[in-house]
Amino acid sequence: MKVTILGSGTSTGVPRLGGEDGKADWGLCDPEEPRNCRTRVAILLESEAGSRILVDTPTDLRSQLLANDIHRLDAVFWTHDHADHCHGIDDLRPLRYGRAGPIPGFAASETVRRMRQRFGYVFAGQHGYPTLVSLDNLDVVRLCEGFRVDHTQMPHGPAQSTGFRFESDGKSIGYATDFSEITRGMIDLFYGCDVLIVDCLRREPHPTHAHLAMSLELADVCRSGTTVLTHLDKSMDYATLSASVPENVLVAYDGMVVAP
Repeated sequence: MKVTILGSGTSTGVPRLGGEDGKADWGLCDPEEPRNCRTRVAILLESEAGSRILVDTPTDLRSQLLANDIHRLDAVFWTHDHADHCHGIDDLRPLRYGRAGPIPGFAASETVRRMRQRFGYVFAGQHGYPTLVSLDNLDVVRLCEGFRVDHTQMPHGPAQSTGFRFESDGKSIGYATDFSEITRGMIDLFYGCDVLIVDCLRREPHPTHAHLAMSLELADVCRSGTTVLTHLDKSMDYATLSASVPENVLVAYDGMVVAP
């Protein structure tokens, strides 16, 4: 099993639009370092047998899939319905072509409800166009395309986000993006993961996201093998951050591949 970090940036990406003098805003990130150029977060898991699971459909999805030569998906999971995690959903349309049926999709019940309101045409078809995705509640799935899937709800400020644990080929990958505190359910879910990909917006505390100390705390209490920091903003320079974290902690970048 392996995981590809399709995007590693926060909701505005890096660099951010609207910098001074009409220039891109790189913040503290070195613009000469390609790994500081970050699109919105998503991951792609691939089993040894070749099954592919996408987590989230960010607004940069088309460019991410093209950059990583991904032209087929077997299922999609969503962490929550915030725009940077789901508003690229239309980019799934070409991946529906040639399939006998819609792409299987899964999310927590509240995310399902809100996404059905917003993207009804995706899940029910419209004007002769086929259904793109069959959206179901996470509670109906434990096995998907050869992956065992477990999940928990995580606090995300006033909202919630779903944390996932995927297991295949005797290995485990945890995905914890967009959380603002550590819960018992998260520790139980992510404990002993071979790879834990974790939200790490910035160094200072934030009301809806994990900061560096919280991210490292989750990795420590869960005793993860390798930790990957993602959802990074413009204050998190790749080289500077890499030099300041423990040896088993990696800083995510777009296109990064990690195999447990």
